[in-house]
Amino acid sequence: MTKYIIQRLVYLLITMWLIATFSFFLMKTLPGTPLTMEDKLSESQKEIILEKYGLNDPVPVQYAKYLGGLVQGDLGISFQYDNRSVVSIMEDRVPVSAQLGLQSLIIGTILGMLLGLIAAIYPNSPIDYSSTIFAVLGISIPSFIFAGLLQYYFAVKLDWFPVAFWGEFKHTVLPTISLAIFPLAIAARFMRTEMLEVMGSDYIVTARAKGISNATVVFKHGLRNALIPLITVLGPMAVGLMTGSLVIENIFAIPGIGEQFVKSIMINDFPVIMGTTLMFSFFFILIILVVDILYGVIDPRIRLAGGKD
Repeated sequence: MTKYIIQRLVYLLITMWLIATFSFFLMKTLPGTPLTMEDKLSESQKEIILEKYGLNDPVPVQYAKYLGGLVQGDLGISFQYDNRSVVSIMEDRVPVSAQLGLQSLIIGTILGMLLGLIAAIYPNSPIDYSSTIFAVLGISIPSFIFAGLLQYYFAVKLDWFPVAFWGEFKHTVLPTISLAIFPLAIAARFMRTEMLEVMGSDYIVTARAKGISNATVVFKHGLRNALIPLITVLGPMAVGLMTGSLVIENIFAIPGIGEQFVKSIMINDFPVIMGTTLMFSFFFILIILVVDILYGVIDPRIRLAGGKD
């Protein structure tokens, strides 16, 4: 296991270098410049700004400087905020997105697992059909539709929650529900499907034949094996939720990293775009490693590459 983890961490570093390199040169091919109101600036003013951010250097020199800073944890200076580092912007924005994503993931996963479990225990029942319809709607309808409906009924009509903005816990309720519907639907469908397959397995039939209670069969033997495919799906989804939702954060005016990412794209703030891309990539690769390790924890029969510890 230790050898496997070290090997994967080395792969992680190589992958991050490739992503940083590809993203950097891709940024350089995009049209436009980060200079706002460029037409109203004199040539000397443009030169001063370009020199300040090192944009007058040849691209290979810029790349070498960026990699050098990256190794030291420096992601550069934002073009849109005067003299403010990308790291400080992310320190302000990421916790907001992470809180919202974590709340959505926990609520969506727990409720989805319960819904799928009940549907699998009572197949072809009204509960099962209702679960299927809800899951299809949750997967098919975009989250911004739910966000608009929730804002209209629970904020405008009933005045139970704020329409938008960020502050107290009540500001998080509607965006959390909007984001939680998709993982809830996915968890419900996967849990139902996997539980039905597991409950029909020979070892479950044997356990029941030995007189083991239905609750023990379901929760001890069935649920454990049904979790593995669900974890595979939820891992990347967790990264997507916790690193900022571009749409939901803009609809609810939440100052998260997703909202900042959209602003940065609009004005070609390359350092922030690069920093956000690298952060998302890092967490995505890391969560895949965690998922692989969890396989072995949930089901000891699964052995990771490298075999023995």
